[in-house]
Amino acid sequence: MKSRLFTIPYIVWMGIFVVAPILFVVFYAFTTADGSLTLQNFAAMGRFTTVFIRSFWLAFISTIICILIGYPIAYILSREGLRMQRLMIMLIVLPMWMNFLLRTYAWMSILENTGLLNRFLTFLGLPTLSIINTPTAVVIGMVYNFLPFMILPVYSVIVKIDRSLYEAAQDLGANTISVFQKVVFPMSLPGVLSGVMMVFVPAVSTFVITQLLGGGMVMMLGDLIEMQFLGTAYNPQLGSAIALVMMLIVILFMYVMNRFGAGEEKAVGA
Repeated sequence: MKSRLFTIPYIVWMGIFVVAPILFVVFYAFTTADGSLTLQNFAAMGRFTTVFIRSFWLAFISTIICILIGYPIAYILSREGLRMQRLMIMLIVLPMWMNFLLRTYAWMSILENTGLLNRFLTFLGLPTLSIINTPTAVVIGMVYNFLPFMILPVYSVIVKIDRSLYEAAQDLGANTISVFQKVVFPMSLPGVLSGVMMVFVPAVSTFVITQLLGGGMVMMLGDLIEMQFLGTAYNPQLGSAIALVMMLIVILFMYVMNRFGAGEEKAVGA
């Protein structure tokens, strides 16, 4: 009985800040401005197909890049000594202590046409690059901000793999590459899947990065929703419909990834 009493604040918190906002989004998505039921909000989303495709494509690219960069870092980190691991984790987490907006502003000063990158290229006598206000700049910003969310889950899984499994595989004649392919990578897939979800979900809905590094030229779903609620094109009904569809797609994606992860864990366990 006492343990149930401790759950009441959590339930109240979830009800006010999670369930209630979702119910408001659902209500607005299926109603007009005067409160009448309608599906017109979903029908009007057809003209934003390009934004949907761009959002999921850029989020997909950012996630793949985070895997390609984050997995080797996590693997190498797991092979280091305990002191080095603690130091590297601190360096990885340290930028996350800084405000998200400030980190993105820092990349503006690096990528802009007269920024640090082009000044360095000019100093070397190389042609300058026009990266700011492009999808490339948005991807760079997302990879930088979300890369720790890929490294840490993968690292936490790899570092817990029993070292005796490495030794057993080597005793059976497996070289380093075979050990990685047959032991490390299959057993680290749950961490990879967790990292994918932790990177892809915020990447597909981001709007601060696109506004600062994309300069309003690279619109994504987060920008579109923000525009409907706070911009000149005020239409909370349409914005709620877009947010609801995006949320359902993300939930479906997470369900598929969880099912895939469960299947991989069963295969490894077998």
